[in-house]
Amino acid sequence: MLENLKKHIAKKLPFLQEQKLLIAISGGLDSVVMAHLFHTLDYDIAFAHCNFQLRDAESDGDELFVKNLAKALQVECHTKKFDTEHYANEQKESIQMAARSLRYEWFQEIAAEFQYDYILTAHHMDDALETFLINLSRGTGIDGLTGIPEKNGNIVRPLLPFTQSELKTYAENTSLQWREDSSNASTKYVRNKIRHAIVPLLKELHPTFMENFQATQKHLQDSKMIVTASVEKLRANVMKETEDGNLSIDIKKLQESLHPKAYLFELLHSYGFTAWNDVANLLAGQSGKQLFSSTYRLIKDRENLLLQPLRTDEEFVEIEITEATKYITNPIKLQLEEISNITTTGNTVLYVDKKLLKFPLIVRKWKNGDYFYPFGMKGKKKLSKYFKDEKYSLIDKENQWLLCNEGQIVWVIGKRSDNRYKLTQPTNTIIKFTLQ
Repeated sequence: MLENLKKHIAKKLPFLQEQKLLIAISGGLDSVVMAHLFHTLDYDIAFAHCNFQLRDAESDGDELFVKNLAKALQVECHTKKFDTEHYANEQKESIQMAARSLRYEWFQEIAAEFQYDYILTAHHMDDALETFLINLSRGTGIDGLTGIPEKNGNIVRPLLPFTQSELKTYAENTSLQWREDSSNASTKYVRNKIRHAIVPLLKELHPTFMENFQATQKHLQDSKMIVTASVEKLRANVMKETEDGNLSIDIKKLQESLHPKAYLFELLHSYGFTAWNDVANLLAGQSGKQLFSSTYRLIKDRENLLLQPLRTDEEFVEIEITEATKYITNPIKLQLEEISNITTTGNTVLYVDKKLLKFPLIVRKWKNGDYFYPFGMKGKKKLSKYFKDEKYSLIDKENQWLLCNEGQIVWVIGKRSDNRYKLTQPTNTIIKFTLQ
């Protein structure tokens, strides 16, 4: 196996040579074998061990084992204890997801602090098969079937071409010792059920099942490259960035493709959408209909689908402008100044007779029932009707700010002023509002 790993690194992972490597080591069979292999190959390595404190004395025993192994091999060892259960409850995540988040975040901190070039994890072919089956059981696209990536940024998985059986044979032949994780025997986790109940049956089906699986994944990865190239070509044609930094998908152009639903899946799956029937139905849905993933929302807006990140910060409900205010920078950039003569004009500038204003003024979002008297028109108009006539999208409406005086709308900021506040006679004191 040592020679096979050398050949694999030379062919696929030559960038690992002459680099500082941080080995993620639990003390179990897989990571101990990886540590021994890279130490034997005389790489510049160090260990990083996470004690998740989930198995009491057993977890502490794993940490001590790793420290002793590092001492025996004369390599640096980083260890850290985590209150994993508390973190999982706080983040409302499963224990497995919480441990994963804590592990990788800490690995990156260590790599940055001590200048390790790459972080190695001991995922192997059996892990890739388990991940394949988990994703298949949940429903997935080609990405979920192409396996664990061999390289993802500075995370590298050099053992993916090898089976766990090969790792165990190597460990036994070199008289390695390792720790057994008692939780791996439990079938309460989906991965363990697949590992203990399903994978052995699949291996019984054909003596070369693992080799066939590896070849299939290679074919899928090759197919993915073709799909990716096709999707990127379509993306450039149908997906554009809007003025406010969101993304817009042209429905008509998308539907002109041979397989619009398949392309829509590829365009959107990285944004967390999984309810694909609902997403596809949105193409013919009513304008204003929207769907949500955990991080984004997708809105049907006439001839487009608008993609917008979910806001995580509390938005400004309103902000006060006092008579002494010269600038505001949040939620929008607005400059105020007293002048005696009108200079520039346009949608980004408003002039109001100071006598008509009673401070503090309010900048806020629109509400149902809001109305104003649009400049240049007779009578009042509901803001909702104004938005409709101006063909505002749902996002446009949500992003529109209003300047208000004693409850009255003075300015639909950057768009239209109110007739009641127009300059009608000479005045010595004009307030100039400039949207920047």
